[in-house]
Amino acid sequence: MAALLVVDDEASARAGLALLLRQRGHRVVEADGVTAGAKRISEDVFDVVITDLRMPDGDGLDVLRAVKAQAADTEVILLTAYAGWESAKEAIRLGALDYFEKGREPDELYHRIDKALAEQALRRENENLRQQLRERYGIAGPIAQSPAMTTVLDLVERVAPTDATLLIQGESGTGKELIAQAVHQASPRAPRPFVAVNCGAVPEALLESELFGHVRGAFTGAIASKLGLFEEAHGGTLFLDEVGEMPAALQVKLLRVLQSGEFRRLGATQALTTDVRVLAATNRDLVEMVRQGMFRDDLFYRLNVIRVVVPPLRERREDIPALAEHFLARSAGKLNRELRLSAEAVERLLRYPWPGNVRELENAIESATILARGATVSPDDLPPHVAAGLELGPSPALPRQITLAEAERIHILQTLERFGGNHSSAAEALGIGRTTLWRKLKEYGIER
Repeated sequence: MAALLVVDDEASARAGLALLLRQRGHRVVEADGVTAGAKRISEDVFDVVITDLRMPDGDGLDVLRAVKAQAADTEVILLTAYAGWESAKEAIRLGALDYFEKGREPDELYHRIDKALAEQALRRENENLRQQLRERYGIAGPIAQSPAMTTVLDLVERVAPTDATLLIQGESGTGKELIAQAVHQASPRAPRPFVAVNCGAVPEALLESELFGHVRGAFTGAIASKLGLFEEAHGGTLFLDEVGEMPAALQVKLLRVLQSGEFRRLGATQALTTDVRVLAATNRDLVEMVRQGMFRDDLFYRLNVIRVVVPPLRERREDIPALAEHFLARSAGKLNRELRLSAEAVERLLRYPWPGNVRELENAIESATILARGATVSPDDLPPHVAAGLELGPSPALPRQITLAEAERIHILQTLERFGGNHSSAAEALGIGRTTLWRKLKEYGIER
């Protein structure tokens, strides 16, 4: 049931329309002119306002202005016995949804009201989705203060309600899985499972069984049949993290599932059908991998229906203070403490290049929460490598301008030195996986 306001100085026309709308199950409030209509608008919340254009104490455009000043989400439909294009254009310019000439079939008006309600429901659904994305991405509220993240959330907002395959690209620690989870929760598949697997973390010999399952006796040690992740995720979403690490033989089988919706358990002869939405993520350049023959081009095109590029934290520095405050509130809450960040600590967070992205920021804030002695987190409470963060430009320690790549290389070397060359400890401090660290060592020519 929708709440409607009918504004018309002609009592019979107003009452007749209100009666018809009530018969359709709506709650209807009446007003006999612009003044009364504006008063009603200030006192109540309406989904749609239907107003006459010509009235003794003003016109429908005045009602429209009052609506947009009080409740911009409310839709407005103007009625008039004087069809005039100039008034219509002005009404639409001011934000009216539609313009309807009196005397036409009421069914057409009903259709326009239904259209108005549908438009409103879609906007509210999109806003709810945006809020879900913001909360799941790391903060309740408007974290997309940076243009880079605003672009990402706008794109995801449009595609989440669909069943399209997404390829989420971004460096380690940028929050690719959180984006995937938010997409799932905002989709019609939300009541069904969200199943995630890191294709680079499962040994190649086991990945096929992990994805597709196996029957008893399929291989040595297969003493019982096992469901694969495609079966576990049936009706829901399967998230393939680091899909670029998938072996070539499995790329063929994944392509077949995406094309036909069918697969076979390892060792089985009977094909099974699956209904899953596949979301994939990678921190690698799949286009370059396709050029080098390391990734199938046909699979790439199947996965790359919609591509979402999650920016690294250094490219959305405007979001760092809000993210840090969110992580601080969460960590302090677990310890039953009330903490705030000092201005100096925030300044250090903004200077640091964050090669481990949001994950590294979260780890740094959690560490500072534990170490803080008072009610304020100071630079001394931050991890040393963050507190002494590299300037992204001239500084006493770095007299020349350096590139982000150079800054990252120096930071990795310093972190390795701090942990005595221990790769596991260095990777954890950096907020990245060991595989990513090894790749960066090779990329920057650093001896292991």
